[in-house]
Amino acid sequence: MNITKANGSAEYALLDKLKKRSAETDEKIVSAVTTIINSVKEQGDDAVREFTARFDGAVPKNTVLEKEELQPYLDEADDDFKTALINAKNNIYDFHLRQAQQSWMTTKSNGVIMGQRVRGLKRVGIYVPGGTAAYPSSVLMNAIPAKIADVEEIIMVTPPGREGKPNPDIMAAAAVASVDRVFLVGGAQAIAALAYGTQKIPKVDKIVGPGNIFVATAKKLLYGVVDIDMIAGPSEVLVVADKTTKPSYLAADLMSQAEHDKMASSILLTTSMDIAKATVKEIERQIKYLARQEIIEQSLNDYGEIIVCENLDQAIDFANELAPEHLEMCVEEPLKYIGRLDNAGSVFLGSFSPEPLGDYYAGPNHILPTSGTARFFSPLSVDSFIKKSSFIYYTRPELEKAKDDIIKLADTEGLTAHANSIKVRFE
Repeated sequence: MNITKANGSAEYALLDKLKKRSAETDEKIVSAVTTIINSVKEQGDDAVREFTARFDGAVPKNTVLEKEELQPYLDEADDDFKTALINAKNNIYDFHLRQAQQSWMTTKSNGVIMGQRVRGLKRVGIYVPGGTAAYPSSVLMNAIPAKIADVEEIIMVTPPGREGKPNPDIMAAAAVASVDRVFLVGGAQAIAALAYGTQKIPKVDKIVGPGNIFVATAKKLLYGVVDIDMIAGPSEVLVVADKTTKPSYLAADLMSQAEHDKMASSILLTTSMDIAKATVKEIERQIKYLARQEIIEQSLNDYGEIIVCENLDQAIDFANELAPEHLEMCVEEPLKYIGRLDNAGSVFLGSFSPEPLGDYYAGPNHILPTSGTARFFSPLSVDSFIKKSSFIYYTRPELEKAKDDIIKLADTEGLTAHANSIKVRFE
């Protein structure tokens, strides 16, 4: 990894590099995905089968698994994996349960009643990648908040394997998370099917979950036809460290994110040149024992950086500017800085709160804003699966008290029919 001394400009050149990485999608991909979307919209399941055969190599004999068909996958799962899934589910459920909102109503002394109704969406689609990027943890992170929000039906889509069979670990996670139905279809065709509905796959109100560039592009193009969680870019971790942190921890954490993808970004901000150099040596030592060495090397070479800052204040200012997906504060007094960490998807405090803790187990969601969008986006939550509507009740005397103000505002805006709607009630 390259080591750079922060000087007010060199470190910000990295921001430009990362922005280019997250630039607009290639026009050829947009064109290909548009063709897939239009075909599914017009031809339904026939188009879905055609694209499944073309891209996944096989069309399953049975493309849908009902809720009761998921339990055998959990029963047959490795005991340790099953225990880990259930423990993670309990932590995720406990964290997200605290986000649940209630409907409310207020009655004023003059008889006016107002309030807000909160309810879950009717049907939600969860996309779960297959193949080498099969993440059972994402099933839990997407489905559990939806369950807490009282979504009526959770539909999961995931690509079939080359033999036309589902990934058993993903199915076990779906059973733990109480997914209602699973369709063995992936890619842009799955997103289109969820957005428009086909003869077999029901139309949903919202689509959540990560995917490749084709899935992300389909979600982006179909936003408005259906709601989505966010447009996810490559994964990122920003680690802030002082001289007290062990370089072996820092190296391990940087590589844990780099192994996701060659486009992933792993950045270390430290106040110590000695720590910076020692971390590079630790990366060279540890990487020899890791399965995804080639991916890690390219990711760190292209989008990794170690920046030596003058002090932690400078590091935190840069962290807020970068707005990373994951922010680790591996410093002596991490809680001291939490009130200043304004832009990050998820914050990990201290040397014993590494990013994988959040990915799998602690409870907060790992579906997070990327590419600097943590400046204005939030992690997936129970709020992502609810909708709100307000209600108003006025008596005749109270409307009469307000009528002149309302008529004046309506007339000022030139909306005479609005004003008339009030006037006719008192003629």
